[in-house]
Amino acid sequence: MNVLDYIKDNITYLDGGTGTMLQEKGLKSGEPTELWNISHKQDIIELHKSYFDAGSNIITTNTFGVNSLKYDDKTLNELIVSAVDNANTALKLSKNKQQKFIAFDLGPTGRLLKPLGDLDFEDAVEIFAENVRIANKLKIDLFVIETMNDSLETKAAVLAVKENSNLPVFVYNAYSENEKLMTGATPEVMVSMLEGLGVDVIGVNCSLGPNKLKNVIKRILNVSSVPIAFKPNAGLPEDINGKTVFNVSPEEFSAVIADTVKCGVGLVGGCCGTTPEYIKCLKEKTKDLKKIKETEKDITVVSSYMSAVTFSDSPILIGERINPTGKKRFKQALIENDIGYILNEGINQQEKGCHILDVNVGIPDIDEQEMLPKTVTALQEVCTVPLQIDTSNPVAMEKAMRIYNGKPMINSVNGKKESMEAIFPLAEKYGGVIVALTLDENGIPEKAEDRFSIAEKILKTAESYGISKKDIVFDTLAMTISTNKNSANETIKSLKMIREKLGCHTSLGVSNISFGLPKRDFVNGAFFAMALENGLSAAIMNPFSAEMMKSYKTYLLLRGKDENCLNYIEFAQNAEEMSVKDTKIKTDSSKDISLQYAIIKGLKADAGRITAERIKSENPLDIVNCDIIPALDNVGRDFENKKVFLPQLLMSAEASKSAFEVIKSEFCANNSTKCTVVIATVKGDIHDIGKNIVKLLLENYGFRVVDLGKDVPPCDILEAVLKEKAPVLGLSALMTTTVPAMEETIKIIHEKAPFCKVVVGGAVLNPEYAEKIGADKYSKDAMETVRFAEQFN
Repeated sequence: MNVLDYIKDNITYLDGGTGTMLQEKGLKSGEPTELWNISHKQDIIELHKSYFDAGSNIITTNTFGVNSLKYDDKTLNELIVSAVDNANTALKLSKNKQQKFIAFDLGPTGRLLKPLGDLDFEDAVEIFAENVRIANKLKIDLFVIETMNDSLETKAAVLAVKENSNLPVFVYNAYSENEKLMTGATPEVMVSMLEGLGVDVIGVNCSLGPNKLKNVIKRILNVSSVPIAFKPNAGLPEDINGKTVFNVSPEEFSAVIADTVKCGVGLVGGCCGTTPEYIKCLKEKTKDLKKIKETEKDITVVSSYMSAVTFSDSPILIGERINPTGKKRFKQALIENDIGYILNEGINQQEKGCHILDVNVGIPDIDEQEMLPKTVTALQEVCTVPLQIDTSNPVAMEKAMRIYNGKPMINSVNGKKESMEAIFPLAEKYGGVIVALTLDENGIPEKAEDRFSIAEKILKTAESYGISKKDIVFDTLAMTISTNKNSANETIKSLKMIREKLGCHTSLGVSNISFGLPKRDFVNGAFFAMALENGLSAAIMNPFSAEMMKSYKTYLLLRGKDENCLNYIEFAQNAEEMSVKDTKIKTDSSKDISLQYAIIKGLKADAGRITAERIKSENPLDIVNCDIIPALDNVGRDFENKKVFLPQLLMSAEASKSAFEVIKSEFCANNSTKCTVVIATVKGDIHDIGKNIVKLLLENYGFRVVDLGKDVPPCDILEAVLKEKAPVLGLSALMTTTVPAMEETIKIIHEKAPFCKVVVGGAVLNPEYAEKIGADKYSKDAMETVRFAEQFN
């Protein structure tokens, strides 16, 4: 029986922790667990066997920390081959009769991907692919991608598996207490993206105990149509008599997990701190429960890296202004590579209430295959709403879809055979909601019935590619009323037929109806209202059109979709401010924005340009103190109050860095006016994402940062602190097994450099544990580290 057949009908038991188990067998502080695949083969075999003997159906190979960033090709191959051999030996030795499977484990690279970090997306794909290609030749049953806290890195790992293997792929993400990934993705975002990519199981692992992750599981259950896995930690670590222990017992752990099984979770196990005893207890607690079959949720949803937009009864607004058609200034921006102008168009539309932004850069004067993915990436740096990738060029479409962080809208496919053959394979591979135009080789039918027939043909063809109708949104094509008096009626009729008879969502480019007529907004607003009343799900429109927004706001009001009329009242109060200028957008170019605005919105190029203009006539320190630092503080406060999240914080820091670089280059002065902070990831830990985030923010607040890198021995950290006479040391650790190295470092710093205060952070820490290992401060995030360091100036 293969693993996918098994999990359909059975509660499936996974394994538990590795590092904490190996520590009991003598694993030294900071020693990579994967090296034991060769040096302590018998211990690894016994570990795997103990989980099989406890009742696990699936165990993961000891390859979480194996990748080409750490090891050369020869060592990489040896570690992987040995790990898989150890797992298979354990499977043969275990006498338990349950179905047994071996999953090859892929852990995170430890690096943050661009634009938030320095690792290129394709480089990340290749790092994962190297492991997959080796493992795929060995005796394994599936791939598990686990402990991922970034949606884009998750996507890179999934593509690496899908492009190099036909084996099933399970994905487990690590959520924080705010129920988001480190880089901002919600459970709904991850489900939409991962289902689009075609993964077989979606799960949650690590980070927290079962009680604190229950609501994340509940949210995933509400939207997922695929099996769900749950592998939480045994609570949080505590130091008791010098030993690291976790604060959730096997009984308490199993009781919480059993409750999630009753709600529909199908695969269960543990992560940090859990042992075979936990798995045995979990199996006993759930032995009388039946597997609940997954149900198709039939949800049409698109997502960005941090927000999901679901098509429902409330109409969705798709901003139309990132499109060169009829826009001379936009064409100029494309030709001049003026990304700042394009980003401002996106920000302005998002602030006007658009739920999705259409992105079209197709003009003859540029290389669309280069410009489209570049524009999509840049927009995702500063906008949080999903994007609609709009192009007739399949190559440009694939490049943009591949790099897109989330599940995009795809604009478009039509009933022509060549169109469907070009676009459907892309949607099948990368995921997306496809806008389907009701035209074919014979053009756009005049009658609604013929457009409906094309829609049926598109759905049937999509089904042959494994694409569900929930991922098709039909555009019944608004044609200008000036040349055909019945065009509006036929468009509305076909729209209503598709909505009622096929059960599919619909979209329209509303403004096409008025082409060639005066006062086009009058016609557009009335037609929009007609379409909404007949089942329109989404409209590609200009959010700066007063008439269009009137139709939208009043429709929501009259249809009971505006609680206490609050949105309409706010709109009406602001209506007087809307003028002819608004239809053209108040900010006609990026040159009108302020430096603080550029930093807050993460507009790097504009921040640098504005600073370069201002230092010609202003004191650079005044710019720093009156604009740059206040802007950073604004974003920092919003981050602390959970109004913005890590990506926005980092992009604002990058924008301020652009401003600082201009000041430094012009005046050859170091902007660091504050104390020195030494930072490092402790011995044995190669994950430096958190450390790098802290570094970026500290530098932009004017601190001098000495970054020692990752996997740094205590003696090297002490040497740097003494040399720099640094009053603050920041230490980071992601892995449970490296916390002892952190404790050792803190001890030596306090003994040899008592003037230095130590601030610590990382996924395995909490305030109580940090205090017990001797830290002076625990920081839950980078901003808290900045606030702590500011005390020493």
